[in-house]
Amino acid sequence: MMKKSKEEFTPLAHPDERAFLAGPQTRFKDFKFAVKVMREFIKGFRTLHFVGPCITVFGSARFEEKDEYYQLGVKVGKRLSKLGFTVMTGGGPGIMEAANRGAKEFGGRSVGCNIVLPHEQHPNPYLDRYMNFNFFFVRKVLLSKYSYGFVVLPGGFGTLDEFFEALTLIQTRVMRSFPVVLMCSDFHREIYEHIKYMADYGTIDKEDLKLFLLTDSVDDMEDHIHHYAVKGYNLKPRSATKPFAWLGER
Repeated sequence: MMKKSKEEFTPLAHPDERAFLAGPQTRFKDFKFAVKVMREFIKGFRTLHFVGPCITVFGSARFEEKDEYYQLGVKVGKRLSKLGFTVMTGGGPGIMEAANRGAKEFGGRSVGCNIVLPHEQHPNPYLDRYMNFNFFFVRKVLLSKYSYGFVVLPGGFGTLDEFFEALTLIQTRVMRSFPVVLMCSDFHREIYEHIKYMADYGTIDKEDLKLFLLTDSVDDMEDHIHHYAVKGYNLKPRSATKPFAWLGER
């Protein structure tokens, strides 16, 4: 795989978000920031409310079409569409593009939550609907809000952040026990060993190892999602909330 320069993949947050996280601001600046965040949440709700039950796929933006993990992402997108779910991703290139592509090739729904970066991460071309986000944390919330399960493919810090946040929300019962699938055992071997070490050490319960499935099999992923998301919650994945035209919804 062709390695790209570090600068190409060094995201810089929106200036307002950077200022907010840099420490206390004036009361007016903090209030103004809160209003912007609220507006972005509301826009996200209106954009994604009618896409139907989703499964979110996480993975690196750095893989290209020729890479095996990209091809796996396409297969994952197709299988999730076969189950009737809308495939949701971060909307960018790499594995995100691959999963959205698989959904579109199968004839399923495909949506993305794209982050606006100075290097202009453009939404990939396989999206039926997408939203551009200025704030990382708003984007991450909405990637979880509409999903009934998560599939995690190889990635970097962001992918692992999303993986562990999903597990934390499920472990603490903030989120229902939606299925989480961690794919590619070779890539994630050391991560899995460390999770088992935490269970042995007592910083998590041994039962927490059951919060996710580690597998190399797309068939196992499909069965796991079907059992715990479709049958477990009696979902009808193709169904979606109907928009009201008089509210300007579509």
